[in-house]
Amino acid sequence: MKTSQIISGAVAAGRKVLLETEAKTLCMAYGIPVTKFELAKSEAEAAKFADKIGYPVVLKVVSPDIIHKSDVGGVMLNLKDQSEVKAAYRQIVENVKKRQAHAKIVGLLVQEMAPSSTEVIVGAIKDPQFGPAMMFGLGGIFVEVLKDVAFRIAPITEEEACEMITEVKAYPLLKGYRNSPPADVKAIAQILINTSKLVMDHQEIKELDLNPILVYEKGAKTVDARIILE
Repeated sequence: MKTSQIISGAVAAGRKVLLETEAKTLCMAYGIPVTKFELAKSEAEAAKFADKIGYPVVLKVVSPDIIHKSDVGGVMLNLKDQSEVKAAYRQIVENVKKRQAHAKIVGLLVQEMAPSSTEVIVGAIKDPQFGPAMMFGLGGIFVEVLKDVAFRIAPITEEEACEMITEVKAYPLLKGYRNSPPADVKAIAQILINTSKLVMDHQEIKELDLNPILVYEKGAKTVDARIILE
């Protein structure tokens, strides 16, 4: 499926928020690395996909009516075998029906549980005057409390992507600290460049949020992706 068809399909369905499966498929089309995932529509499918992806896995509800999955008990982490996956599937469906009864459940996302590492955030927001603007920051407290982020108007060059990374006050943490290895800054820069291309090609995107991206000594993986349309 072409990337434009994913967006036009959501618009035709009257949705302004892409499903996480759709957002991640868009990311993959632009070379943005994401955790392995499959959409399961039954317990049996979830168990089969978990075997295929490899344990441990994460289960997350996929619904056009739910943005904050954790708030409705729609996420289960660190599932280690088929029995845990099946039990988690039942529990998530039960949680959602109890807390948000009207929500349409498309299925459950079965996703690899990526090893923990340094977390960064890449985002984009469409400014009414300047068009898409890119954002970069380190995860957790650095974004939420300290507002330690860098911005650039898209499209961005490789040089601008690197500037965004080194501009944030928390940049020294990416160079390695205590027993933590240095993060792959080149991989982060490439994600910024590719995300810039994505939002420039699809001007219907109002907001994009890749959070968190886990960055390793070599490579990176986007764990959650959210895209909101105009």
